[in-house]
Amino acid sequence: MKDILLTGDRPTGRLHVGHLVGSLRQRVELQDQDNFDKIFIEIADAQATTDNSGNLQKVQDNVLEVALDYLSCGIDPNKCTIFLQSQIPELSDLTFYYMNLVTLARLERNPTVKQEVKYREFGNSIPVGFMTYPISQAADITGFNANIVPVGEDQLPMIEQTREIVRTFNRLYGETLVEPEAVLPKNKVCLRLPGTDGSAKMSKSLGNCIFLADTEEEVERKIKGMYTDPNHLRVEDPGKTEENPVFIYLEAFSTPKHFEEYFTEGEYKNLDELKAHYERGGLGDMFVKKFLIYVMQDILEPIRKRRKELEKDIPGVYKILFEGSDKARKEVQETLKKVKSAMGLDYRNNQELINSQQEKYNN
Repeated sequence: MKDILLTGDRPTGRLHVGHLVGSLRQRVELQDQDNFDKIFIEIADAQATTDNSGNLQKVQDNVLEVALDYLSCGIDPNKCTIFLQSQIPELSDLTFYYMNLVTLARLERNPTVKQEVKYREFGNSIPVGFMTYPISQAADITGFNANIVPVGEDQLPMIEQTREIVRTFNRLYGETLVEPEAVLPKNKVCLRLPGTDGSAKMSKSLGNCIFLADTEEEVERKIKGMYTDPNHLRVEDPGKTEENPVFIYLEAFSTPKHFEEYFTEGEYKNLDELKAHYERGGLGDMFVKKFLIYVMQDILEPIRKRRKELEKDIPGVYKILFEGSDKARKEVQETLKKVKSAMGLDYRNNQELINSQQEKYNN
């Protein structure tokens, strides 16, 4: 039997180039391989309500934005099942049963949860639903019997918590659930692309993202304003390429083709040569930024074109989501039956239990 893959995103905003290198490109590559029996891609709208309960319009609007980003990046609904988490109530059932296998202290120790709670500045008003995020994610993964989960580095603690839940369930109730493995992006620089302002994380609220749906003008403006080496004040000054977002983006996106097309005189054959010149001095920030603009426009233009075509048929996009959700729900329904049976909660199909209890009362 081949592998089953599950991955997805919370619809709290449009997807950006960090998502492209961190997961979307990999998903397109994986869907075109013959390594998987099934590929499920989730739009986690139910989970997104846990910290947006006062602004559900934001979640509703971004379901479509994320779907458009998926499809415009090349995710094929004929090869993958794209679904809405909220349309599969059985995932909530699994989450509820798994809650009894995890302590509150363990959730509070989860590094990803701690980081996200701090980032959102909940203080002492943390929504219960948000704290159970790792349990909900475990339900998503196990609901589809997924053994492969592509994630960013920051999500590794969540996968480990899922593995713990699976081991606990199987120990208590018998071998039922599949233990997943995390798959990280191959290019280490893609594990966490920094914001255009040099921040460690791209954030929609900080305004330091290049979105997949940005126009040519928006992309150019954002790259021209990118943070570089603050000590590289003059062209002749030596510059640092480490922790320099411009060079990190070039490492993530540039290819030999870009160097051949842009540097027609062969001034720079690869990124190493460009870095070396910048580091010894004599190369201005704007020179490098213009090359990055060229690279990013080349990467994003096909995505923009596909998106414009998709925007002409929004009902068709929703049809893909609804059909995918119906297909995905059948998978989780089967898993829930197995879980309830293992726990002894599948009374309707347990005639042996009913008969034994009848005998007890007969005696």
